[in-house]
Amino acid sequence: MSPLICGRGDLLAMLSQFRADFYGRLTSRSDALFELTDALLCTEGPVKTLVDLALAPEHRRGHGALYGGLNQGRIDFGRLRRALAGLPLPRAMDGRLVLAVDVSPWLRPAAATCPDRSFCHTYGRGQNEHRMIPGWPYSVVAALETGRTSWTAVLDAVRLEPGADLAAVTTAQIREVTERLVAAGQWREGDPEILVVLDSGYDAPRIAHLLSGLPVQILGRLRSDRVMRRPTPPRVYDPKGGRPPKHGGECVFGDASTWGTEQAVTTTDTRLYGRATAQAWDRLHPRLTRRAAWLDHDGPLPIIEGTVIRLAVEKLPSGGVNKPVWLWWSRTEATAQDVDRCWQSFLRRFDIEHMFRLFKQTLGWTKPRLRDSAAADRWTWLVIAAHTQLRLARPLATDLRRPWERPTPPNKLTPARVRRGFRNLRARTPSPARAPKLSQPGPGRPPGSKNRRPATRYDVGRVLATGQAYSRPTHHKVGTKPRRVG
Repeated sequence: MSPLICGRGDLLAMLSQFRADFYGRLTSRSDALFELTDALLCTEGPVKTLVDLALAPEHRRGHGALYGGLNQGRIDFGRLRRALAGLPLPRAMDGRLVLAVDVSPWLRPAAATCPDRSFCHTYGRGQNEHRMIPGWPYSVVAALETGRTSWTAVLDAVRLEPGADLAAVTTAQIREVTERLVAAGQWREGDPEILVVLDSGYDAPRIAHLLSGLPVQILGRLRSDRVMRRPTPPRVYDPKGGRPPKHGGECVFGDASTWGTEQAVTTTDTRLYGRATAQAWDRLHPRLTRRAAWLDHDGPLPIIEGTVIRLAVEKLPSGGVNKPVWLWWSRTEATAQDVDRCWQSFLRRFDIEHMFRLFKQTLGWTKPRLRDSAAADRWTWLVIAAHTQLRLARPLATDLRRPWERPTPPNKLTPARVRRGFRNLRARTPSPARAPKLSQPGPGRPPGSKNRRPATRYDVGRVLATGQAYSRPTHHKVGTKPRRVG
């Protein structure tokens, strides 16, 4: 049932049902974890420290129960993922589900006692300044809305182990999310295929090849120095013999003379970017070699054909360097409507960046200094559950704006402004958490005594998920950049 056609009572019942389902997924320390989520939703202003949530009226337990729930609690992540897949999800104008996948790091540079840390790619303050900082990277899948909005529907989050193959993890994550959506009835036979939008850090052709057989389409951004190949030319008799060519001519993104005739060209006038021109070339594929991810591939290397789209805009709102964007779509024979849908869906991918900003700056996702990576996973899913409750309460919220803020229509409220009035909505929904029992804190370590069991120190990204020692591959050369990528 869509929230747009539900009554206010039905929406409140849907929110109450999700809160009850969420409490049922908390298998240990459920009361402490549930009240911690309510405190996260009802606290005024951004979350600065984790222990401040224990002072909220919604958290009826002490700060010891707060940390005990995160460190020793248990959450049934599988059932919680299925519950998220069964909720109403935003769709595109044609009824299609559009999913975005991205990685956001939880930086822990000075936490030498935290296990499972990896080197996370971050951007410095200077231009073209990149840094690798230790932390916990999380891969998040979210459903996107249409139009200009900061709302998304988070469906899954997975912490990347040190040395994990990003394409393999992303493929497994998308496959599991798709299977849950099909099982929940979000996609049925005859519906438009699910569109998955990726940024330039992903190998879109490889992910499309690994997901063949599922009702998904892959749309990924490509680097501007890539080289794609055209289809295999017709075989012509050569009296000299020799092996027939496997790939056609080159399409060099940096050389316009090699582009050839476009499959489709569209021009759209936009308010932010001016005139946007999209060109599409059909049946282009990368030339694969037996290295890196394809080193252990059985049989001949596949030819993964798709549509290459070049998007050029007239101006940028920020006034930065205006460069064209190259996209690769996993389907061929694209029409003008397909081209417009692809590049507009890619622009909607940036809504997930607003979601990460909300998680970190308002909900305090990366504020706790937890030592155990399993506790970090529990806190991450508590933040996701809180964000889902905000999304369900969106049509019910009242605009409690500050005196200096402009009035906003109810359907245009941001997640942070919906959170301001969630305390009033919480009073109208039943709370399954039980009242706390009387207790008193333990004596703790005697003052002045030394810690005779120091915590174990861990290297960053030196142990793979398989338990083997990490070694840099030979084809990863530090300080070199290829002229072009085929």
